[in-house]
Amino acid sequence: MSIPLAQLSYLDLLRGFVAVGRRMSITAAAQDLHLTQSAVSRQVIALEERLGVPLLIRGYRSIGLTPAGEQLFREADAALQQLQDVVGDLQPGQAHRPVRVTASVGVTGLWLLPRLKAFQQRHPGVDLRISADNRVLDLRHQGIDLAIRYSAPAAAVPGSTRLFGHRIAPVASPSLGLGRLPPAEWMARCTLLDFDDATYPWLRWSHWLSTHGGERVHRRSTQSFNQYDQVVQAALDGQGVALGRLELMQGLLDDGLLEALAPAEAGGDAAHGYWLIRVDDRPRADVRKVAAWIEDEARATQAMQHTAD
Repeated sequence: MSIPLAQLSYLDLLRGFVAVGRRMSITAAAQDLHLTQSAVSRQVIALEERLGVPLLIRGYRSIGLTPAGEQLFREADAALQQLQDVVGDLQPGQAHRPVRVTASVGVTGLWLLPRLKAFQQRHPGVDLRISADNRVLDLRHQGIDLAIRYSAPAAAVPGSTRLFGHRIAPVASPSLGLGRLPPAEWMARCTLLDFDDATYPWLRWSHWLSTHGGERVHRRSTQSFNQYDQVVQAALDGQGVALGRLELMQGLLDDGLLEALAPAEAGGDAAHGYWLIRVDDRPRADVRKVAAWIEDEARATQAMQHTAD
């Protein structure tokens, strides 16, 4: 049920919330809006108070969207983007249209966001918008230019580029001192951090244990999360052992923030992989720049994985 227009008095607060949702970062949103971090944070808190529901999951050096936040962001982002496009069309000489990229929450937080600074330095004139979404979207209807999706080769959109595959290994914070221990010992000592999503069974501990003969090994406990970036954040915080998607978290391993506790192996069907989907057959120049950057970063990821092997 909609509310009267007179009661829709918090459009500025919505703008701050949408900016945070697009970047999944209060710092980056503040830069986009030319505000301080505290000002943007206060906008989101004020919106949560007006609505009476939490919108953000605030973690250590990370944020996520609550179910209510995901619902509001999906609709508010689309509405504000339409307003941006219309106003831009009405004002000659405005900047180029933004390039909109969508990827899953895990790929966005672990792989795309850490690389954005390098892209901005390389292409300062390109307005890049990142949308973290696990749903299968109508890309053209949503105004998306590029998408990164995990699929089998047969399911990939014609003209897509395969970026990299999917390898799995148990990972944990080096602060736990588990690197030299066999699995039976660290499972007895530590919580297993599980991804509660049946779509990808090879990211769940039940699958890993069954394929490694660990069903009967004593386990201390299991803690489940419905977003993969939450699993990784818990591992970074030293809360337990996670199943790591190594292509997405190679930087965390290289920086010594996480360590692999067992040899890596293919996750699911080895032919599956992450694909870059182009919505238009002949994209505009800014979209081509973003696509080329993503492909360059994917080649670097593959090279690092070969070096690690």
